[in-house]
Amino acid sequence: MIDADVRASMEETVRAAIADALAGGDAPDVDAVLAGLGWLEMLADEPDDAIAIVFAALGAANATATALDDVLASALGQEPRADRAVLLPIFGAWEPPGRIDGSNLRAEGLATARADGAKELWVVGGTAAKPWLVNVSTADAEVRAVHGIDPDAGWCAVSMRGSAAQIADLDPAGWQRAVALGRRALAHQIAGASRAMLDLARTHALERVQFGRPIARFQAVRHKLADALVAVESLAAALDAAREEPNSDTAALAKAVAGRTAQAVAKHCQQVLAGIGFTTEHAFHRYLKRTLALEGLLGSADAIVLDVGRRLLAERRVPRLIEL
Repeated sequence: MIDADVRASMEETVRAAIADALAGGDAPDVDAVLAGLGWLEMLADEPDDAIAIVFAALGAANATATALDDVLASALGQEPRADRAVLLPIFGAWEPPGRIDGSNLRAEGLATARADGAKELWVVGGTAAKPWLVNVSTADAEVRAVHGIDPDAGWCAVSMRGSAAQIADLDPAGWQRAVALGRRALAHQIAGASRAMLDLARTHALERVQFGRPIARFQAVRHKLADALVAVESLAAALDAAREEPNSDTAALAKAVAGRTAQAVAKHCQQVLAGIGFTTEHAFHRYLKRTLALEGLLGSADAIVLDVGRRLLAERRVPRLIEL
């Protein structure tokens, strides 16, 4: 674990570097910025701190990067590379996206913007209990840009057919680890975006004057901001638990809490921002759209909670998620 002072310095460095990149042009290469900061070395040496620092910074800046590929590749025991992407499950799911049909490989899923220019794709298939892994050429895949609620995020829809000859068995723990680390990374990104939405609403409340005084002095506005802050801090606590007790259950908890937090923060901040929050002139809409897109990756809050409930009923056990 990195020393607290060192971590604070790293957080400031990463945030400042991303902010400078975003301020410098219309299409900043945030991946290049992260590479220059030694992101892959950080991920290899201190994965927990690296994921928390980088993804929270990406969320706070509403920046687009493909660092999720590196997280998933390393969790699968593979070397992260800029020319190799990882195929994600379809929106809302977390089962391996690949299937074998006879002697052919079929896969459909999502991918980061890296897939559009990558030479190869890592594809996990089978089931969570018996997964396999294969490296395929993007020449065998159809990669289409996703034009949804957040087109600036660069997500791609991928469908492919190929040979199943090179498939290798994967340790089930590898896929579980990839899903867990991916969920934690996404939860950190949502946390950064949620804090940014709260800061935007707070700043507006201090600057907007009605009846001769800032609306931040109105009790109703204070209650909305306080409720949003409670949600953000609850997510921070869930992420701390996932770090201290790293397993699939705590990662699922963090991702589910992240989805609920984003919804709560967006609702309260939208009410504080009022009309300006509905416009594209204000930055709020970009964070709202990004959190809505991230919320469904590797399972939505509702789907995760439902899955955990069904599993607990089937196993008749209640795990101790955190030390109270």
